[in-house]
Amino acid sequence: MASQFRPRRNAFSPRPVKAPRPAPVRPAPSGDIINGILRFHDVAHEQGSGRALLRVSEARLRDPEVQAWFGEHTKNAAGVSILWDEREGEIIRVLAA
Repeated sequence: MASQFRPRRNAFSPRPVKAPRPAPVRPAPSGDIINGILRFHDVAHEQGSGRALLRVSEARLRDPEVQAWFGEHTKNAAGVSILWDEREGEIIRVLAA
């Protein structure tokens, strides 16, 4: 004997999914920018445990010697900070804004 059961039609209809926009990819700071910050930094914020956050200030970036070093990347250098370990004498992390 055949079943008299008939499934109900579901009113559900899936909507198309929009893929999220990929985040803009910022290029990592070049080695020249990192070397310039280590060489010309004038702002050092102590972080504790022998570590310091090194930056180049806006006033220092206007110096002709500093501008000659960074060239067209002077604006990029303003947004880069380096976490430096004084004990080991090495870079812990490079932070780019």
